[in-house]
Amino acid sequence: MTARRAALVWFRRDLRDFDHAALHAALHDAARVHALFVFDRAILDALDDPADRRVEFILASVRELDDSLRARGGTLIVRHGLACDVVPSMASALGVDVVHVNRDYEPAAIARDEAVAAALAERGIDFVAHKDQVIFERDEVLTRAGTPFTVFTPYRKAWQARLAPQHLAAHDCDATPGCLAAAPPELDVPLPSLDDLGFRATDLATLGVPTGMSGGARQLAAFGHRIDAYATARDIPADDATSRLSVHLRFGTVSVRALARLAHDRTLRADAAGAATWLSELVWRDFYAQLLWHHPHVVLHAFRRELDDLPFPNDPRHVAAWCEGRTGYPLVDAGMRELNATGFMHNRLRMITASFLVKDLLVDWRVGERYFARKLLDYDLASNNGGWQWAASTGCDAQPWFRIFNPVTQSRRFDPDGAYIRRWVRELAALPAAAIHEPWSADPAVLAAGNVVLDRDYPPPIVDHAVARGAALELYGRHKDAAGR
Repeated sequence: MTARRAALVWFRRDLRDFDHAALHAALHDAARVHALFVFDRAILDALDDPADRRVEFILASVRELDDSLRARGGTLIVRHGLACDVVPSMASALGVDVVHVNRDYEPAAIARDEAVAAALAERGIDFVAHKDQVIFERDEVLTRAGTPFTVFTPYRKAWQARLAPQHLAAHDCDATPGCLAAAPPELDVPLPSLDDLGFRATDLATLGVPTGMSGGARQLAAFGHRIDAYATARDIPADDATSRLSVHLRFGTVSVRALARLAHDRTLRADAAGAATWLSELVWRDFYAQLLWHHPHVVLHAFRRELDDLPFPNDPRHVAAWCEGRTGYPLVDAGMRELNATGFMHNRLRMITASFLVKDLLVDWRVGERYFARKLLDYDLASNNGGWQWAASTGCDAQPWFRIFNPVTQSRRFDPDGAYIRRWVRELAALPAAAIHEPWSADPAVLAAGNVVLDRDYPPPIVDHAVARGAALELYGRHKDAAGR
C-alpha cells in the first residue's frame, strides 16, 4: 500500500495510545501522523453543573495522553470549540490527507461525524471510521434471518459463537520513528484548564477515582485478582467486588479487547463462573450499542412503541424524594445518595432504584434516565437507556411488564447485614439488621435505641409497595387493553 502523505487521528471516547484502531490505521498508512482532541462545545455547553466530574476525568486523561504522545515524538493538539468547525480547519492547517476516528453509535455523534466528513470532503480530505469501542458492531451479529437481535440471550449465544481470536487481538500502535508528528509551534498551545472550559474542580481525587491510561491499567490489574468471585460477589453493593472499569470503558482509557481477552481466557479454567459472568456483561454492552445503532428512536421513545405514552402521574414530589434519597426505603435511598455523592452507582442498585421510580412511584422512565445521565461518571447513552427501558419494561427484553422489584426483599437479600445502608443512610446506622430494611415496621423501642424517630430523622415510606405495585399493574394492564393487546 502506498503510504499517504499525512493523517490526523481525532481522539474522542478513546483516550489511550495503545490498542487503538484509528491510531493503528494511521500509523500503518501515513508517513506523518498528528493527533487531535476537541472539548466539543456542542457537548459541554449542554452540561448544567460546572462541577461535572466527567469533564475533570477527561481533562486529566487528555493530559496523560498528551504526555505519552510527546514522549513518543508526537503531540496531542487540544482545542475547545465546536468539533464540526475545529476538525476540518485543523485538518487543513496540518495539511493532512485523511482523518481517522473510532466509530461512535449515538445518533448525535453520527450526525456530527457526517457533518465533519462532508466538510472534509469539500477540502479533499478523507474521513475514515474504525470499529474500536465494542467487540462486535452494527450488523456483525445478526439472526439467521439477517435481522438485528432484539432479545439478549440469543444475541449473547450468537456473539459467543462468532467470537474468534482475531476479535480480541490488540491493534499494534508502535510507530516508525518520526511517524508521530509534533504539532507546528503555532498550533502547539497549552492544554486548557477547567476554568478555561467553563468548569471548576471537583472531588474526583478525594473520591480516589483513578484517571487516564495509568488509572485504567491499575483498575484492570486489581480486578484481575477478584474476577473469579465476580459471579456471586457482584450483587453485594457493600463489597468492592465489581470491576470499577465502566468509566474507563466509557472514555476509552482501557481497551475493550483487553477486558474481553481477560474474561475469555479465564473462562477456559475450571473456576470460570466469575469470568463468564463478566464476559456476559461486556456482551450486554455490545448488545445495547447495536440496539441504539439499529433503533435510534429509543433515545427519546420506548423501544416498544405501544408503551411510549403510558400515562404516568409523574408526581413532582415523588421525583424530588427519589432524586434526593428520601423515599423511606433505605436501600433505594442509599443508592441514590451514593450516586449524588460520588457519581457511582452499583449495578444492582441501578436496577432497584429504576424499578422503584417507574413501578412504585409511577414516574416515566425518561425522567430517571435523564437524571442518571446528569449524575453518572460512567454515563453511556446506549447502556443507560437500555437499562432504564429494561427496568420500565418498555425495552426489547423478553421479561414481562409485571416484573416489579420489591425494595425490601432486595434489601434483605443483597445487603443482609445493612452494611451498605449504614454507609449511606447514616441516620439509620445504629439500627440492627433486623430493623434497618424496613424501619417503619420496627418495634418503637428498637427505633428509640437506635436514636431514630420516623418523620424526624428518617421519612416513612413515600408509598406502600404492595399498593403501588397494584397501581403499576393496573396502569400497564389498562394501557395494553386500550391498545388492543
